[in-house]
Amino acid sequence: MRKTRRGIIGAMMLALALVATACSSGGDSGTREGTTIVIGSANFGESSLLAEIYAQALEDDGFTVERKFNTGTREIYSGALESGEIHLVPEYVGSALAFKGGTPTADPETTTDALREIWANDGISVLDPAPAQDKNGFVVTAASASALGLEKVSDLEALNGTLVLGGPPECPEREFCLQGLESVYGLSFAEFKPLDVGGPLTVAALEGDEIQIGLLFTTDGVIASKGFVLLDDDKGLQPAENVVPALRTDIAEEYGGNVERVLNAVSAKLTTGDLTEMNKLTGYDGDDPEQVAADWLESVGITG
Repeated sequence: MRKTRRGIIGAMMLALALVATACSSGGDSGTREGTTIVIGSANFGESSLLAEIYAQALEDDGFTVERKFNTGTREIYSGALESGEIHLVPEYVGSALAFKGGTPTADPETTTDALREIWANDGISVLDPAPAQDKNGFVVTAASASALGLEKVSDLEALNGTLVLGGPPECPEREFCLQGLESVYGLSFAEFKPLDVGGPLTVAALEGDEIQIGLLFTTDGVIASKGFVLLDDDKGLQPAENVVPALRTDIAEEYGGNVERVLNAVSAKLTTGDLTEMNKLTGYDGDDPEQVAADWLESVGITG
């Protein structure tokens, strides 16, 4: 029997509706069915900001996420990731590899590949690293740099035993912090003062001369805003520290590559300059981290 014109048009409209429905399974036009992705972060501002960027990018693509930011130190959030308490966390390739017992280098590709291999054994997928890097940096005030003739980390050797170093409480157990300063640079200090993870306590202690050397992150906007001097790591203590999403493999497999697609798109756009500016906005200008994350995602074309 021949179809009427009305029947043909109706069939065409139904087909178009089915196509539209299929296309709306993700993105901002629909919600993806599946496990809620729990996103954690380390206990400092930049890590929480990165986690918020990941969260908003995934939500824009239709994923349901839960935020468990400020999970703790690497010992805590790494264990939570491997146990499945959280599913995703922003990481730094060199420090993560060293924590897992590997040997990082200054080469991002080599370091990332080694981290992928070692973390795969624990069910963790290491996605594409961003161009953005954030390394440990040792800083002094401009006054100290001028008075003591400090430009690079090795200059501190002439002052062994006389200066106070301040930084995260875990610094004495970290090979890229106090251990590395001792073994690579041959440095010793009058005292180590446990403060915070590159935060306001360290900044205040530097400004108040409670410490003469502080550990801050190289993307921290406070270095420029306070006129601090970042000492050159002239013996290459710090490895490649590209920002990278660490994702549970079971979550990646559940969503058939769509989580990786979104997060890798974020990494492809994230530069060191972007990260430094966002840290300044959130850490020192008082801007809302959620809004800063949203503005950046829109500015690079990932959302909006």
